[in-house]
Amino acid sequence: MPIRTIFSLLSILPVRGLVALDRRTIGRAMAIAPLVGLTLGVITALTVTILRIFITQPGQPVETLLPAAVGIATLAGLTRGLHLDGLADVADGFGAGQDRALAAMRDSRLGAFGVLALVFAVLVQVGALSLTISEHRGTVSIVVAAMTGRLAATLACVHAPAAHPTGLGALVARTVAPWQAACSGAAVVAVAALAGRFDVDGGDAGGALRAVTAVAVGTVAGWLLRRFLVRYLGGITGDVLGALVEVTATVTLVFMTLNIPPA
Repeated sequence: MPIRTIFSLLSILPVRGLVALDRRTIGRAMAIAPLVGLTLGVITALTVTILRIFITQPGQPVETLLPAAVGIATLAGLTRGLHLDGLADVADGFGAGQDRALAAMRDSRLGAFGVLALVFAVLVQVGALSLTISEHRGTVSIVVAAMTGRLAATLACVHAPAAHPTGLGALVARTVAPWQAACSGAAVVAVAALAGRFDVDGGDAGGALRAVTAVAVGTVAGWLLRRFLVRYLGGITGDVLGALVEVTATVTLVFMTLNIPPA
């Protein structure tokens, strides 16, 4: 079943029954990857909200940094750090040079470029989420960023070839039909608009427009990164998908900090 397959691949959430890994099932599973993002985003948003309730002191400034750090840690934990690991491996591959990139990415050791990529990604994500929480749109920002990041993985599986004949990239490359990707993208836009309009922290039409625009900006960033990496590496790998998820989610989250349109 595609739902069991995609949750098994992209999260630690328990799934029952057999998980199929044939290309047909994988394609259908990757097409609904944003559903995993929605689920993880909601879980993370609830975690952040509950923490804020317990640490808020009457008459004191609202604490945002700790909830943001816990939120990003929750997202990483719910995915086994899979996407962050992919980002680090891609960064190490880039640091090794084009001729040795794939070999460096398969090396289990973490290099300097990988460490820098992880540090900067996490710092930016925590900082951006902290700012959105202070602007009373942290919940919708988490959900939209998590969905858009997984949408980038869905779109990467439409036309991009595999960079290596084995591994996850070879299994998922070109398995998602264009119409499936279009439906997935439309669903993400619709959910983002609803989340922005009916956000528990005070949704409105401007919030819906901001959320939809964030999806568009994040998706474009993911597309540009995918285009570069396919040219650089010759195709996609599992690490490339992880890097796309993280970078796209980060760009989306950063955009959600902006007051465009004015709040």
